[in-house]
Amino acid sequence: MIVKPRIRGFICTTAHPHGCAAHVNQQIDYVSTSGTATAAAFGNVLVLGCSGGYGLASRIVAGFGCGAKTLGVSFEKAPTENKTASAGWYNNKAFEARASAQGLYAKTLDGDAFSDAMRAQVLDTIKADLGKIDLVVYSLASPVRRHPQTEVLHRSSIKPLGEVLDIKTVHVEKGEVSNVALEPATDEEVADTVKVMGGEDWQYWIEALLAADLLAANAKTVAYTYIGSELTWPIYWEGTLGKAKADLDRASGEIQQKLDSIGGDSRVAVLKAIVSQASAAIPVVPLYAALLFQVMKEQGSHETCIEHIDRLFASQLQPAANMRLDEAGRIRVDDLELAEVVQAEVKRRWPLVSTENLPQLGDLAGFREDFLMIFGFGIEGVDYQADVDPQSIN
Repeated sequence: MIVKPRIRGFICTTAHPHGCAAHVNQQIDYVSTSGTATAAAFGNVLVLGCSGGYGLASRIVAGFGCGAKTLGVSFEKAPTENKTASAGWYNNKAFEARASAQGLYAKTLDGDAFSDAMRAQVLDTIKADLGKIDLVVYSLASPVRRHPQTEVLHRSSIKPLGEVLDIKTVHVEKGEVSNVALEPATDEEVADTVKVMGGEDWQYWIEALLAADLLAANAKTVAYTYIGSELTWPIYWEGTLGKAKADLDRASGEIQQKLDSIGGDSRVAVLKAIVSQASAAIPVVPLYAALLFQVMKEQGSHETCIEHIDRLFASQLQPAANMRLDEAGRIRVDDLELAEVVQAEVKRRWPLVSTENLPQLGDLAGFREDFLMIFGFGIEGVDYQADVDPQSIN
């Protein structure tokens, strides 16, 4: 079949097998040739949410930068004869194929990472294959979570708190800049968002690994978050997402107390803005990102997802690293995004940007290109007119 992007709302319902594989290989090539994460820093790494974005980048840096054996967990849709798989399914297969070719252990477990059944499967795999884990990366991104104890299905909401929020945004496909009025979240929506995107599940994972004695001495765990600038705070940090992120901080502190017994370390890492399925769906964020990317590219400080995670591993997660911590103990690698010279220019452009001048003031075209690359489209060297088998990455 000829695979083309089919975009519906904020998602692409198709993924290109060869494009996804090429994108994964590009990232592996970067880490193998230009990356700065040193070898042998981590022996065994568990990545929860390994199939795309920062989770996939972390697995690539751990495996091909640090030489680690990696165990990944993600929930993907397999292909059929006439339907493509999810992009993450192809990403995982491409990663495993490249790792196998280079003699690296890489196993991916597919299923609901929020479930006790998946936790049990992961523990069994670690016992059988790895022994103990040196680093746990928590990078799960899901709009829903079925609670393993209550069986209640919680759905997250991206909403402001307290009152209607009127704020500038952009329609990614049409390129139209406008204002949108967002209704405030109910108490139930806030609680559900915390259940899905907060720190409870992260705690469950670390507690299960500790109870099974599967964490190595001095093991580390890191969960990823985003704070951004004051331009996005009304919908991000000061909304339902902010409540979930505050709960992630709470969980990190409680996890740290448990890890003290093995000399371990628990951190929340604050990362830079990137294009993802999630960010494309959050009002305000695509417009902010378009302006931000343009400014950072002009100033020479823009990082791709893989470059950013390589810097995180090399400068912040290595043994004896001089970590860049804020007052809450979070690792800050959003320093380039929040640099005064960058933010001053983004804030100058924000009130000026309109549908007409967005191509000059922002990089919406780059945002769209990055979005399509998530699904394997727009990758150099891939023949998008070729007839491909959706069930194969070769």
